[in-house]
Amino acid sequence: MTTTGITEEPVLDVAAEAADDAVSALRAPSRPPALSPSRANDFMQCPLLFRFRTVDRLPEPPSAAAARGTLVHAVLERLYDAPLGERTLAAAHDLLPGEWDRLLEADERYTSLFTDGVGPDGQDRAGWLAGAGSLLGTYFTLEDPNRLEPAERELLVESQLDGGPLLRGIVDRLDVAPTGAVRVVDYKTGKSPRPGYESSAVFQMRFYGLVLWRERGVLPKMLQLVYLGDGQVLRGEPTTEHLEHTEQKIRAIWSGIEEAARTGEWKPRRSKLCGWCAHQAICPEFGGTPPEVPEGAVALRLGITG
Repeated sequence: MTTTGITEEPVLDVAAEAADDAVSALRAPSRPPALSPSRANDFMQCPLLFRFRTVDRLPEPPSAAAARGTLVHAVLERLYDAPLGERTLAAAHDLLPGEWDRLLEADERYTSLFTDGVGPDGQDRAGWLAGAGSLLGTYFTLEDPNRLEPAERELLVESQLDGGPLLRGIVDRLDVAPTGAVRVVDYKTGKSPRPGYESSAVFQMRFYGLVLWRERGVLPKMLQLVYLGDGQVLRGEPTTEHLEHTEQKIRAIWSGIEEAARTGEWKPRRSKLCGWCAHQAICPEFGGTPPEVPEGAVALRLGITG
């Protein structure tokens, strides 16, 4: 199913955000402070959550959704290393065990998902990998990788806003047509948002579109989200007005971050998403007390002083 006419409403796909965060953490090298789409969404959702994740860098236990999402992203990236004609579902399934072992080496936290050989949902390793294989099967119903030759995969994109933050993100796939038209593709391992609740996804894709436009001088022709949880594809054709509006929104978010950093007031914002938060025990909304901000952390993580 293909959906167009994406609108804006402040609701997040938490599992998809977690998976994207995990991918970024594993693949992005250490770089100067920057604002990513996920962290911008954190601040819009709850300034205190943004502080915990970005300034304090408090650890969060890995989730099964994030682990599976990270694994599927890794397999889809590696699949395109194979020559045309050999990018089959069977080949993708064959990549799963090795990619999972590689991710375990890169982030030992994932080992905590399995106890005595039993993993999430009571499955053993083979059963859990089969769940990831099912998502790959959905991917092959939506695209034929043998008909595609991506220009870039897992592309780190950055752009410095004049008088604002450095913007940074990782694009899953960048396709360039013979005409030069650019398509930005992002894989989501969760389900697509309900109609009218696509705000977080739209913001992320327009964020990437803005960075590419500013850095390369090319307006992307298409922004495409591929949802493997339910086999839907969301597409949008950005205009310069869309991306300029996104820049204004980013500047407003950054202004709020700067204000919170200078005043030390990282206010919690209670919502139904609190049920997913790993930091309820230290959140004032739930009777907790946040730790003191580590000395120098704001300058180190955000580049904000004074």
